[in-house]
Amino acid sequence: MNYYKKYTPYLFLLPAILVLLVFFFIPFFQTIGLSFFDYSSNIYHPIYSGADNYIKLFKEPVFYKVMFNTFLYLLIAVPFLVVFPLFIAILINQKIRGITLYKILIYLPVIVSIVVAAIAFKWLYANQGILNYVLSIFGISSVGWLVDTKWALFSVAIVTIWKGIGYYMMIYLASLMSVPQDLYEACDIDGAGFLQKHMTVTIPHIMPTIALISTISTISAMKVFAEIYVMTKGGPLNSSKTIVYYIYERAFENLDLGYASALAVILLVVVMLFSLINILCFEKNKYTDI
Repeated sequence: MNYYKKYTPYLFLLPAILVLLVFFFIPFFQTIGLSFFDYSSNIYHPIYSGADNYIKLFKEPVFYKVMFNTFLYLLIAVPFLVVFPLFIAILINQKIRGITLYKILIYLPVIVSIVVAAIAFKWLYANQGILNYVLSIFGISSVGWLVDTKWALFSVAIVTIWKGIGYYMMIYLASLMSVPQDLYEACDIDGAGFLQKHMTVTIPHIMPTIALISTISTISAMKVFAEIYVMTKGGPLNSSKTIVYYIYERAFENLDLGYASALAVILLVVVMLFSLINILCFEKNKYTDI
């Protein structure tokens, strides 16, 4: 009987292990294998090239431009996706009338298809679109939101932020329910203000949630694709091209699977590094005894 009890937890883990094996580990090792082959001349009969794809990758200026865009996109989107939803969640968590309606309205962009959202924003950003019309009312000249190298990446990032605010707000709301109300009452008795109360009570208690959202939003920002594909195709002049779109371009437009696989391996390494940084910055206390 004890023999079965010993291995029962592993039976419950088996479905998750199989899913990870089929959809992560097998493709992961296949991608590493593909990165050592040259598909540029013949996709059906690749030539073993060793580390040539990686050497070629680090010699191309486009790769550095793409990585710069990816990190810039991350710096634009992630702070908003971490801080702004928390601010909204704290406001929504108050006892006010029509709170359910506010939650629905803020969460609504999450259920909108990213393709539909990107097309809608593309219309807003058009040369004769609503945004430029509003600017013309105030005597400001039109802005090339998607055709100007200075604005293209920022314009696409706004779509990601608009889509993600409601999703992360709901995670924060769930986390705020775990904060003891007694601590808020103690702050009120001590005469603490609104900001001081949340800085000393709320944020320390939901720090694991902040760490989780920081990690998720960072990974999501680094893997952005649909917005760029629909709105800019990586242009103009590669100004909005990120690493995931570059992988798609090399794999499915240029049919250079080896080079694209090398890019995918680099992306995985970068994502793992950011996850490690997150652990060291936000959750290091959990691993001090390890």
